[in-house]
Amino acid sequence: MRFDLAIIASWVEPGAKVLGLGCGEGELLHFLKTHKQIYETGIEIVESKVAKCIEKGINVVQGDLNREMEDYPDNAFDYVILSQTLQQVYEPEHVINSMLRVGKRGIVSFPNFGYWKVRAQILFSGRAPITEQLPYQWYNTPNIRVLSIRDFREFATNMEIRIIKEAATSPGRTPYTGTVIRFAPNLFATYGIFLLEKEISSA
Repeated sequence: MRFDLAIIASWVEPGAKVLGLGCGEGELLHFLKTHKQIYETGIEIVESKVAKCIEKGINVVQGDLNREMEDYPDNAFDYVILSQTLQQVYEPEHVINSMLRVGKRGIVSFPNFGYWKVRAQILFSGRAPITEQLPYQWYNTPNIRVLSIRDFREFATNMEIRIIKEAATSPGRTPYTGTVIRFAPNLFATYGIFLLEKEISSA
């Protein structure tokens, strides 16, 4: 399993109810179901990826994650996971609020636009950056917004969302290896991963 997904998996308690948003071919949910005996549900819009999930025995719904989440009651899940998809959603504020409504906790990960190679490309070439984590040209990218680890921390503060855990990572020579970056993560990490819950107001 990919290094960043392994970190996410380590944060999920055995036997939990887990909703995977944009779950792709179900790699993470399948691992959690097999190794941690979770009760899984996935939402994925691409039909071919839904078929792969079904082949793995994953409970999956084909559809738009925003619309599908509306059908779930409050606190229906222990964890709601949005892995490497935040930069592709139209209304991230709405999505994260919905995650923390239907789930007791949310896990979010995304490419870090503050990474030094991204900064260097913009500075020295004056063009939209292309990296291993952001491999698209400006005109064909599925990413409709960019954010850094620092941006997300400020967003969480403004939204009164509590960050329970965070990890900043960079990949190794294969997708299955990597490093957790502890020094200046906004500069040296390629991905940010956050475990979240909604602050309870003391009114």
